[in-house]
Amino acid sequence: MTTELDPRLLSLLVCPVTKGPLTYDRETQELISPRAKLAFPIRDGIPIMLPEEARQIDA
Repeated sequence: MTTELDPRLLSLLVCPVTKGPLTYDRETQELISPRAKLAFPIRDGIPIMLPEEARQIDA
């Protein structure tokens, strides 16, 4: 089951590493920081914004 992320929440969140904008990947349920090349997971509708919980991406 996928949960939609509230667009208002997305507009408030920034990458904890770069302080830059994030994009929402509905398919993987992650918030993507292109500048940090990190994908932050969303678990049970809650973004996990800890760098140690993020996975590296090739963006």
